[in-house]
Amino acid sequence: MPRSNRPRGARPGDDESEIDLNRALYGSLRTETKRDGAWNVQPVSATSAAKTYICPGCGLDITPGTAHVVAWRADGLMGEADGIAARRHWHAHCWKIR
Repeated sequence: MPRSNRPRGARPGDDESEIDLNRALYGSLRTETKRDGAWNVQPVSATSAAKTYICPGCGLDITPGTAHVVAWRADGLMGEADGIAARRHWHAHCWKIR
């Protein structure tokens, strides 16, 4: 009988078979520590950037099609929902030198 070359499904217990819900919802979300506290940072690819935003670092527009990052407080006093509501879009360079 010939061997099947089709990929096999993931077996239960494999690390790849477990879906990380945060990664599915937020992409490659990471936490960074800056001088003023902890921040959640999520990169936005150029293909996903569909609106114009104003970078709080330099005051210039982030035009559609420009890769950038979205950042919000991870250690806010008012909770995570308030931090997400206060998130800002930054040029990657402006965020890096902040």
